[in-house]
Amino acid sequence: MYIIIVGCGKIGSYLANLLQDEHNIVVVDKEENAVSKLGDSFNGIYISGDGLDPDVLKEAGIEKADALAVTTSNDNTNIVVAQIAKKIFNVPKVIARVSDVGKAEIYRNLGVDPVNSTAIFATFLREKILGKNFTSYLFESEKLNIMEFKNTGRYTGKEVDMINIPGDFKVIAIIRGEEPVIPDEKTIIEDGDFILGVVRLSALKRIRRTLKLQ
Repeated sequence: MYIIIVGCGKIGSYLANLLQDEHNIVVVDKEENAVSKLGDSFNGIYISGDGLDPDVLKEAGIEKADALAVTTSNDNTNIVVAQIAKKIFNVPKVIARVSDVGKAEIYRNLGVDPVNSTAIFATFLREKILGKNFTSYLFESEKLNIMEFKNTGRYTGKEVDMINIPGDFKVIAIIRGEEPVIPDEKTIIEDGDFILGVVRLSALKRIRRTLKLQ
């Protein structure tokens, strides 16, 4: 994929390095020295310029881009850049960082996929602080969560389908040692497996009780 990242802060530079091995990456940032955040191993293209400027985006190759991610710390900048990419250049996939949780729905209504690090990390830290044996990660839809828990023996030897709850909870992956497993309904759960599933947010408390994760 040809991917443009607007914003070369901690998030943008990290994302660029995650993607560069398998995709063509162009990073755009107003600060010329922000390129140093990408590190010596970065093999993509860096352009010093304002992502709000359509000419800079054209220089970055937006007319052939498969995706654009805007990751600056300014919500207003992010939404404008995202709209330029979506409405003017018809980029198929546009993702924008949003710091204000309340603005996420505005982004979605404009056809932009929002990612809110505040909600994600606050939820993660809440679970860690409470020290429970599960962690839930908030989806931007505000209707679904990803829930992760470790099987400490309760479900050993059982099939995945025995803990799926139609309409409310479905196992989507198992981490076994260092290896991820994409299970089917007959996959047998082993002791020590980390189980990841999609859970309906409105049913989260009930699912925790049902799976005895309280």
